[in-house]
Amino acid sequence: MHDRGADGGDYGIGPGDVAEADLTTRRGLFRAVAFRDPVDGHEHLALVRGEVGGREGVLVRMHSECMTGDIFGATRCECGDQLGAALDALVREGAGVLVYLRGHEGRGIGLVAKVRTHVLQDDHGLDTVDSATAIGLPVDVRDYGAAARVLRHLGVGSVRLLSNNPAKVAALESYGIEVAARLPLLVPVSDDNVRYLTAKRDRLGHDLPQLDEERLDEARG
Repeated sequence: MHDRGADGGDYGIGPGDVAEADLTTRRGLFRAVAFRDPVDGHEHLALVRGEVGGREGVLVRMHSECMTGDIFGATRCECGDQLGAALDALVREGAGVLVYLRGHEGRGIGLVAKVRTHVLQDDHGLDTVDSATAIGLPVDVRDYGAAARVLRHLGVGSVRLLSNNPAKVAALESYGIEVAARLPLLVPVSDDNVRYLTAKRDRLGHDLPQLDEERLDEARG
């Protein structure tokens, strides 16, 4: 099954838009599947651990690009920690896919705009939602079609999705990928990320039970 656009065109990943090679990392060997998506035009990367073709319930993480968190270790978000935790989960499982999605910076608004929202958060106390709308931008414009297309390319049947965001389940299933389960990918609450996590829970519907546990611990203390 391939995705079709409004013009009826077939948008599966073509052989000229993909390259594969082994990638040895600190966590061991992965297969790096770089691909240029025919719809969004971005070059994305799927890191594949073990054999996933023809399997059901494959462990999958759709990870949105976050330069500040993934590369530089920023602590105001949990992105870098989630990236590492997802790769660790694939290693423990022995098989799975992490799809690293480019063009998703700042939930799709881009790096410059994201940094501008940080100023509003730091200087004016706005949360991650209101700081985006304050500069006239949408809260979330990410699309997960590219992830669905590469999973189909890899022959993945159904997935167990590593995510705290129920909306990702609906988004992936809208592209014809069955989500057999959603598995939490929780990181500890800190002084640096608590405002961000709280906004994601209260404003964006993410499932983050560790925030309630943190509140209980404070009450007991």
